[in-house]
Formats: sequence, structure tokens, C-alpha cells
Amino acid sequence: MDSSPPLSATFTAARPRLLGLAYRMLGSRTDAEDIVQDTWLRWQGADTQALRTPDAWLTTVATRLCLDRLKSAQAQREVYVGPWLPEPVPDAEYLSPEAATALADDLSFALLLTLERLSPAERAAFLLHDVFDTPFPEIARTLQRSEAACRQLASRARKAVRQDQPKQPASNEQHLALLQRFVGAISSGDVAGLTALLSEDAVAFGDGGGVRLSALRPIMGPEKIARFEIGVARKVMDRGSSLEFRPTVLNGRPALLVQLNGELDQILSIDVSEGLIRRVYSVRNPEKLHAVVSSRSSDGGR
Repeated sequence: MDSSPPLSATFTAARPRLLGLAYRMLGSRTDAEDIVQDTWLRWQGADTQALRTPDAWLTTVATRLCLDRLKSAQAQREVYVGPWLPEPVPDAEYLSPEAATALADDLSFALLLTLERLSPAERAAFLLHDVFDTPFPEIARTLQRSEAACRQLASRARKAVRQDQPKQPASNEQHLALLQRFVGAISSGDVAGLTALLSEDAVAFGDGGGVRLSALRPIMGPEKIARFEIGVARKVMDRGSSLEFRPTVLNGRPALLVQLNGELDQILSIDVSEGLIRRVYSVRNPEKLHAVVSSRSSDGGR
């Protein structure tokens, strides 16, 4: 008598890990869901009785599907209007791997943008080993490369991630306090106060995707960022519109929902290093706000 778990139960248990891997690979929850669905279709057609390690098989299939999807994604991002930012997710805990690795709970925009600058193979090798605790022999089979080559890929990626990680990262409480001071300075038009919250190498990224108005290039430097943010807010209020900032948690970190006349207009997120804001992220592209809107609808808009 076959004592192995049923097809659906095995896949259901693996689904959060596959979704977390695909989201980190692609930076899009929507695309990640598609990858998981495609993996399920292949799982249904596989000879699962002959598989000794179903989890490894599923991870391999999902990774290879992600690598294929990245080819078209990279072409699309070459013609993307303005800076590209990841799709924010409200349920970061669901995307965390079971392994208690150093980066298991890190779904920050900073890490995802660092991964975006890596080659697809480097990204896959790093995520599989450093985040999902996959042994290199298995990674080598997945990427169809030698084990030594996979170690080199992961090492190069690890170096890039370490270089981009903030020094003295803030706690969630410090993070939220800085966010609140940030929007307080914007609301009051305090250019000097806002500038003082930003590091000397601060950069602001706005993602409107060509659908909503947003800065077409990253804004660099604390004073330029301060004047831009305050200028935008002032124009909105001069038109008689109302702006409201509501705290939330996105990608595992405190963030703000920016509502324009009662409707979600954008999400605002920051990176903090040594007590100062070093990155500001504003996502206005409506296609990337679906998950946030759906989450707010399901919890009554709290």
C-alpha cells in the first residue's frame, strides 16, 4: 500500500516556499503566482511515484520557470517608463522559507533591487543556497552547472548583497518613527527638517510605470529629495485635494499607505542606515498595488 502523501497535499505543503522563491526571483507577486500555477500543472503530469525527493523536484521546476520568465521580464524592463520597483506584498511572513537563514525574513526593496542587478544564474544560486538553505549539489542539478560554478555564482551574489546592506539597520520601531517624522516634515513643508532625516547619499525612487505621474529618474541628494517631496505634496493640497498617510507593514517592514481623496494613490517605503533614511521608495503603478488593495479589502480597510 502506498503511504506517500497525496499529490495535492505534497504540493500544498511546498507552495509557500515556491511562492517565496519565485517572488524573490521576479520581484512580482503576480508573476510568482503564475510560476507556482505552472509548477502545479507540471506536478500533476509528472510520475510522482518515481520521485525520491518531491520537494527538490518542485524547487527545480519553479527555479527553471523563473529563469525562463526572467528573459522576457528583462526585455520588458528595458522599455519600462521610469525606475522599476518590486511589487509590494503585505503577507511577507507567508513568503518566508522554513529554513532559519540570515536572510530568511528579508523581503526588503533594498535586497530585491540588489538581486535585480545580478545575473539570473547568480540570483538563483544565491537564493537557493543563502535564503532557502539548498545544498550545492542540488543547486548544480537545478542550474545544470558544476557544483564549483554554482559556488562561484553564489559567492559573487553574496558579495554584492553584503556591499548593499545598510550599516546598523534600524528596528521596526525606529523605522516607523523615521517614516512618521518624514511625512510630518512633508506635511508641514519643512525642507530643512526633511533634509536632516536623509543621509548624504540618499536616493528616492518613484515607480509610476508610465501609468501615473512619477519622477522618470532617481532623485539623488537630501535637499533635492526634500524639495521634490514637499513640492509634490504642496501642489496636491493647493488643488484642494486631501492627503492621508496610514501606517502599514509591507515586505516585512513598516510602510505608509498614501491616500489621495480617500483612495490609495501610492505606497511609501524607506531604507534606514545609521539612523538616517538612505532610500525612499514610492510605488504608484496601479498594477503593483492590487495585492495591497485586496489585503485592505479583506481586513476591512484597517
